[in-house]
Amino acid sequence: MSGMDRFCASERFEYLQGLVTEFQDTDSEEAKEQVLANLANFAYDPRNMEALRMLQVTELFLDMLTEENENFVEFGIGGLCNISMDQECRDQILESEGIPLVVGCLSSLRDETVLSAITTLMNLSTAASHSKITDSAVVQCMLRFSLTQNPRLSNLATVFLQDYCSQEQVNRARELMEGHSQSAVGIPLPKN
Repeated sequence: MSGMDRFCASERFEYLQGLVTEFQDTDSEEAKEQVLANLANFAYDPRNMEALRMLQVTELFLDMLTEENENFVEFGIGGLCNISMDQECRDQILESEGIPLVVGCLSSLRDETVLSAITTLMNLSTAASHSKITDSAVVQCMLRFSLTQNPRLSNLATVFLQDYCSQEQVNRARELMEGHSQSAVGIPLPKN
């Protein structure tokens, strides 16, 4: 048994509440980064979801996506990636108009941020959100990512194209990309 495994639900809540309070109260960017990284990790465990929802951690993660500090963005999208596996949290992200914020992370130069953004988009796919997630600009971006030398990024983008996009969407995106330089899409490839 390690970490929070030994805690009961009320102790989990208190611990997570302490992290959120620390994030809000500290002026240290380094401390905020550490707290965000911890919250993102705790968002991976389904036992923490109820507490994280009550503490509005989903909103905290969403808020991080517009920060200038790239670590805040990386940990915020990593947290959303983890928390979006929970249906209630996914619905909360969708209701908060989180899709454009997640799509914005596709333009990051950090591999981890982009990988988390793609996975989050997959997690956010519902009948109602599917058209926003497979918008032509997103499909074009995934086509570009599928051609990169980075195997993790290429493979994940390929899965997105195969599992979330129709062949018609992919063909239309290819047509729109023809004759344009890769930068015309406006999303640079991450640096390795």
